[in-house]
Amino acid sequence: MLRAWYIEDGALRPLAEGSDLSRADWIDLSAPSEDERAAVGALGLDAPTLEDMEEIEISNRLYRQDGCEVMTVTIPGRNADDRRIAAPVAFVLSERRMMTVRYHAPRAFETFDRHAPSTSAGCISHLHLFLGLFEEIVARLADLLEGDGQALDRASQTLFDGNDPETHVLEQLVREIGRRGESVASLRHALLTLDRALTTFGLWRDERSLRPLLKATTRDIQALIVHADFLSARVAQLTGVTLGLVNLDQTEAGRVLSVVAVIFLPPTLVASIYGMNFGVLPGTGHPLGWLMASGLMVVSVIASILYFRWKGWL
Repeated sequence: MLRAWYIEDGALRPLAEGSDLSRADWIDLSAPSEDERAAVGALGLDAPTLEDMEEIEISNRLYRQDGCEVMTVTIPGRNADDRRIAAPVAFVLSERRMMTVRYHAPRAFETFDRHAPSTSAGCISHLHLFLGLFEEIVARLADLLEGDGQALDRASQTLFDGNDPETHVLEQLVREIGRRGESVASLRHALLTLDRALTTFGLWRDERSLRPLLKATTRDIQALIVHADFLSARVAQLTGVTLGLVNLDQTEAGRVLSVVAVIFLPPTLVASIYGMNFGVLPGTGHPLGWLMASGLMVVSVIASILYFRWKGWL
């Protein structure tokens, strides 16, 4: 899908379908077709393929080609199945316009055309749009990190509110904390790619008017990276506490079973002895011999229980 906008009166206006793309200041390609690639190619813009964008080498993510600057970052979004994934997005900057290429749906790309005039960069040129879109992406990542932090707060309250959580609650917490840990790691990776792209952009572009905007966005990204590190530490702590409580539950269950097994060893021994049916055993010929053996079994159980209580094992 191809969408395009142009700057007019300090705002971002959508370019009608079929209009001349040369008027566009921002062209957004989502899973582009060959016809759409050809359309932007006529403007001197080469849309990278998904395979190219997935390369992890810096030289394949940040480079100059045919007078254009190409920067590929990884940001979270929704795929065709409406599942949250982290996937690459390419920013292609020419002297006249900005083009973005993506194969998933980051939230910032759905809202930026409305928010562009209110960003600190504003709608002045395609370079300001680039920095404004980065600002929108960073704000979205901050919201996602905030959501993960709140989820970890709820998990912490469940663990430390003074009540011992049930085993099934602990199992749910392990999964939830694990999911949040994976989310924080993904967001931190996204922030690192954004920071690297902005650093490279600052080396390539030396416009004085862009420096304060670039510096402010970079500072926000670095602050969020520190916050992501803090959340990662919380994930590790809560995971350790949760697994520790699970181990305590399992140890307690094993201890109870062991004590119960030992309690019933003496009566089992008595029953085994009298089960041999030797005539020399005391009480075997007496009419109340069975009662004597049963009583001995009961007494052995009571004696075992009293002994374990005295030792503090029950």
